[in-house]
Amino acid sequence: MSRDKGTIRIGIGGWTFEPWRGTFYPDKLSQKRELEYAASKMTSIEVNGTYYGSIKADSFKKWHDETPDGFVFSLKAPRFATNRKVLAEAGGSIEKFITGGITELKHKLGPINWQFMGTKKFDPDDFEAFLKLLPGEFEGRTLRHAVEVRHDSFNTPDFIALLREYKVAIITAGDSEFPQIADITAPFVYARIMGATEDHKNGYAPGELDRWAERAKEWASGEVPGDLKTAAKDQPKPEARDVYLYVISGHKEKNPAAAMQLIERMKQ
Repeated sequence: MSRDKGTIRIGIGGWTFEPWRGTFYPDKLSQKRELEYAASKMTSIEVNGTYYGSIKADSFKKWHDETPDGFVFSLKAPRFATNRKVLAEAGGSIEKFITGGITELKHKLGPINWQFMGTKKFDPDDFEAFLKLLPGEFEGRTLRHAVEVRHDSFNTPDFIALLREYKVAIITAGDSEFPQIADITAPFVYARIMGATEDHKNGYAPGELDRWAERAKEWASGEVPGDLKTAAKDQPKPEARDVYLYVISGHKEKNPAAAMQLIERMKQ
């Protein structure tokens, strides 16, 4: 990365999706080579499978070996840690996940997405207890944590202040029904855009892709894009920040095309 901008990584959610065969993936490409192919077109992938169940350490090692240098995986943390009434009791689930082999990804281990259900409301004391359970490093590797909240009760300066204290990112929801909270709260930025439609060849209209590319560049220089909503008045002093942006949900068949278009715009 340059001195005044962070590294921008752009990708999709997962790499196994049948409608991508013949549209994103070439005809007759072996399923075993889909990750290798996806990683040649993207600069990051968010793994969804880790949300639903345990992944073996050997699988993380295999993913590391099948992807190029500079590629990064973001991992969705297990739902067993976040889908609970009392977050302070999530310690066992968090520890099991962190110690379960994720560091086999080595330098390709990116942020961890702790996703909460839309029914989960902001309880300052309990949420802080949860943040205290998130380790800053494991086996010599710095861990980057991000939280994805989907209830409007989190749209408050108190929540932002809490995340800044623990250097945890708020995941910005783009083009979705979920609350948009674009405050900068960590040394990196994490965004998930969910507005791809069947109507456009690349999921989004060209102008919409241009704007998301500009937003990513603004984040990388430490600025909050002026057309996104924030919960707090003040933002940190601008400084270079890494950006992780994923094209998720929406008309999923078009997500790879949208991500590749955004990656092209990063070169301009």
